[in-house]
This record gives sequence, structure tokens and C-alpha cells, in this order.
Amino acid sequence: MLLMPAWTMAAIQPGQLAEALSNAEKGDTLKLEPGLFRGHYRIDTPLTLEGSPGTILDGNGDGTILTIAAPEATVQDLLLRNSGRNLTDHESAIFIETPGRNTHIRRNRILAQGFGIWVDSAPDVLVERNRITGNTDIRSQDRGNGIHLHHVNGAMIRDNTVCHARDGIYINVSDGNTLAENRLCNQRYGIHYMYSNSNTVRGNQSWGNRTGYALMQSTRLDVIHNRSENDKGYGLLLNYITQSTLRDNTAVRIQSSTTPGGTESIEGGEGKALFIYNSQKNRIHGNTLAQTAVGIHMTAGSENNEIHGNSLISNRTQVKYVSNRAQEWSKEGRGNYWSDYMGWDINDDGIGDVPYEPNDAVDRILWTYPMARVLMNSPAVELMRWVQSAFPILKPQGVKDSHPLMRPPETQDQQS
Repeated sequence: MLLMPAWTMAAIQPGQLAEALSNAEKGDTLKLEPGLFRGHYRIDTPLTLEGSPGTILDGNGDGTILTIAAPEATVQDLLLRNSGRNLTDHESAIFIETPGRNTHIRRNRILAQGFGIWVDSAPDVLVERNRITGNTDIRSQDRGNGIHLHHVNGAMIRDNTVCHARDGIYINVSDGNTLAENRLCNQRYGIHYMYSNSNTVRGNQSWGNRTGYALMQSTRLDVIHNRSENDKGYGLLLNYITQSTLRDNTAVRIQSSTTPGGTESIEGGEGKALFIYNSQKNRIHGNTLAQTAVGIHMTAGSENNEIHGNSLISNRTQVKYVSNRAQEWSKEGRGNYWSDYMGWDINDDGIGDVPYEPNDAVDRILWTYPMARVLMNSPAVELMRWVQSAFPILKPQGVKDSHPLMRPPETQDQQS
């Protein structure tokens, strides 16, 4: 005799949801009818909470709207709005507590006052196809993050759109998660990593953020096929990142930080497609860094990275590197493509016959002592540049690409 589970589906009207959640059994589906559901709700049983067109959960401006404290719950097709704004208390539209393992949050629209979705130590959650919008009447630093993972393992965050939050997706002390194909706009950081290891960041799009991808204090990240366009300040920022891979990403038209008058707000505030600070043993290849004030800005303490197969195109300064330690940016006879490379390729093998060296001693003086820019076209500066070219032994060490590519790698691969 085959026994079927006694799962039920119930149609819930406004005013009935709290009682329905209290009486629900494992596997039930609660289908919310169109209407306004005011209050704060809690899921303590594995069930499905599903909205209809016109279903609204409203938190009355305080507290968390929906708390999930059961494993294998599903919440979908709801509009959630008007939660509290107390960030210290983590007030959110949806808050998933530690027992909420394998919770699925999908196809919801969230008008966030505090946090949009907070996942707290619950493993293996799925957050997909949600649309989260922060409140632009609140200062950006006083808004919550769109999606916040704290001490979470095995999560899949996929195909969400997050705009006008503080950070689009924030990951803290969380290992083994995947962020894929999300869209992030008009925030502080599109994606923000802190103290999180063995994560995958794949196929995301960032625009209008003050930094597209802020990767900090983490190791073994795979950052692949992401795009940062028209972000402000930084496209990809690496801060104490180790043993990670940045591959096939694009950072283009990263804007400089400006004052209301339109000038760069601070010294060093020029846009940077890729900024590397105190990060080592990373593999950086196949990326396109283009049409930005600085293509790659690398600080001292960022040695021992593999940098090859990238395309640096039409950046005002291709590389900014102040240290005097030698850096070879090629591997196995193949370097990077530089749009301003003036060398030649006699044997037509696609590799330049003379090395590309983006910086000289004059560049370092100007970066170290910005006031020296007033001497930029002076006879003394011209003499220094001539001496370096005439006597290469006097040229300080720095970044060198011994095997520059004559064409961008994808073009070269197609023609080979």
C-alpha cells in the first residue's frame, strides 16, 4: 500500500496568515491571496509561502517582516515593504535564522528600509531572481545591504537585481558560496567580500557603484566573467587577497571620484579598473581593463602574482606601480596586450620583439610627489627621460612585460 504525504494547500486571506503559519504542518503550501498583509511573521515549519499578483507583506515601519527559523522552507512571489530601519538589530524584509538550512527565496520584490535579505549561519540556501531596491531618501551609509550573508556555507545567490542598497551583496566569514549572474547598481560596493574563502563570483554585472567588486581579507576566490562598467573609483579592488583567480573579467570606463565641480575629489581619486593592495599569489589573466584613468594600480606588498593574457586598452595610465621591485608580467612566453605598445614583431608570431615597460623614474617621482606635476614639461624632466632611454642601466626596476601581445588575446586566438 502506497502512503502519500498529507500535504495541503490553503488559500490565505489578509488577517489569516499568522494563524495559518502557527497551524501549518511540514510540506504545506500557503497561497496568499491578493491584498495587504500587515505585521511580522515567522516560519517555524518547513513549508512553502507563495504570493499572488497583488500580495503585499508590510512591516508597518518597524522590525523584521518575515523570519524563517525552519529548514527547507520556500518563500516566493511576494512583495515585501516597510520593514524597520534599525541596522544594529539587523531589521530586514527577510531574516533567515540558523535553523533555516536549504531555504529557497525566489522571485520576490523587496523595497528595503533596512536589510533586504539577511542569512545568518544557515547553510545551503538559494536566493534567486529577487529584485531588491533600497530607499534613496536614506543616506547610503544608513541603508542596509541588499543581500547579507553572515557565517554561511554552501549558498547559491543567483540572478538577483539589487540597486540603491548600501552594498549589493555582502559576504562575511562565509565559505564555499556562489554568486552568479546578479545585477548590482548605484551602491557603495556591488559585491563586498570580507574574511570569506573558497567562493565563486561568476557572471555578475555592476554599474554606477562606488566600487564594483570589493574583495577583502579572503583567499581562494574564483572571480570569473564579471563586468564592471561606469562604476566610480574602482572596478575590481583586491585588498589582502591571496591564492585567488581573476579571469575573463571586464572593467571599462571606471569613473574618477569627483567633487560637485567635476574635478577629482582627492589626490589618487582617479578611476582604477583594477586595484591590487597587499595581495599575493593570485592568477590574473584574460581580463579586459579599458578606457579608465588607471588600468592597473598595484601597491608594494603585491608581489608574486601571475599577470598575463590581459588586455589593457586606452587607459590614460596603463600601470601605476611605485615600488622598485622587479615585476615580470608574462608567463611561458606570453604577456599582455597593451594598446600603446610601440614595438615590432619581425617574425609575425604575435609576440612583440621588445619588452613593454609602462613606467619610468619620472612617473614614480610624480606619483610620490604630486606637486612635481608643475615640472611635467620642463627641460629637467625631458632630460631625465632622455637619460633613461640612452642609458637603460639607470632605469629603476618595476613592471616589465617581456613578451607583449600584438593583439588582444581573443583576436590572437581566433587568428592562430
